[in-house]
Amino acid sequence: MTEVLSQDEIDQLLTAFSSGDVETEESRQPTGQRKIKIYDFKRPDKFSKEQIRTVSIMHETFARLTTTSLSAQLRSLVQVHVASVDQLTYEEFIRSIPNPTTLAVINMDPLKGSAILEIDPAITFSIIDRLFGGHGEGTNVMRELTDIESSVMEGIIVRVLGNMREAWSQVIDLRPRLGQIETNPQFAQIVPPTEMVVLVTLETKVGDVEGMMNFCIPYLTIEPIISKLSAQYWYSSVRRGTTTENLNILRDRLSTIEVALVAEIGAMDLTVRDVLSLRGGDVIRLQNTRTSDPMVLKIGNRPKFLCKPGQVGSKLAVQIIDQLEDIEQEDFEELAAEEGE
Repeated sequence: MTEVLSQDEIDQLLTAFSSGDVETEESRQPTGQRKIKIYDFKRPDKFSKEQIRTVSIMHETFARLTTTSLSAQLRSLVQVHVASVDQLTYEEFIRSIPNPTTLAVINMDPLKGSAILEIDPAITFSIIDRLFGGHGEGTNVMRELTDIESSVMEGIIVRVLGNMREAWSQVIDLRPRLGQIETNPQFAQIVPPTEMVVLVTLETKVGDVEGMMNFCIPYLTIEPIISKLSAQYWYSSVRRGTTTENLNILRDRLSTIEVALVAEIGAMDLTVRDVLSLRGGDVIRLQNTRTSDPMVLKIGNRPKFLCKPGQVGSKLAVQIIDQLEDIEQEDFEELAAEEGE
């Protein structure tokens, strides 16, 4: 039989609930429930956090190289650094960039497929203005590039791709080539809209003009080397490169450097009288030498005799072969006076 509560009993029960004297059904549920992560099957995560971090490290090197090369080419202060590395669909990337813009389609040989390098219009026109003799000022006018401006940007992009090859060298011998330059993002459909890509966003500053450069790499393009995008493989490759390629480069460069070298095989103390009495054929016994090459006997820092090392009995010795340029008599007198002291 259902019990009917009076109004006073209902008020007391509500007061107990609000004060915590009575536990509700929700409060009695176990607190150790597993956390559920929402997964969107339309946007599957194909890159792990470690792979994203490795891509970021690679392009930090690319950013440093690009900073140096563009600063030298534009003769202006250029700053490039990695702002973020994210994975998203290609459609989201296309919708996030302005129209018109500078879109370079990059052939990622020997990988199959292409990538996209997008340069913000403010950065593009700042570079063009600088190369045409201006101060590198940007423009707020949104327009497509002329044929001459497009040709100028091709040279800039080719130089940037050289930096990309060096930054990727620890993972693969990448040979990126510029395919074509587009201004409308809708004309640069290199993969299906739902395909996942990794997007490297680079904050770029040319003089006082700031903007972004975006490097978009589809998963289908990078899939053959996805296993190499790990911190362990990356650092092991760096160590291998340090001990082989870098040492070979260093050895080749050092081989062309001329270095003045003086080798002193031994030294002896002779009186001036003994030196004056030396003639061709005389032998001087030594204590410490094992060479068979001709030697030069010096007086101070000036060569005096040409000697040939040899052995007399069980003793090492040198034989005076020839007398070199004479030392002035005043020098001998000075040496004799010092010796007398």
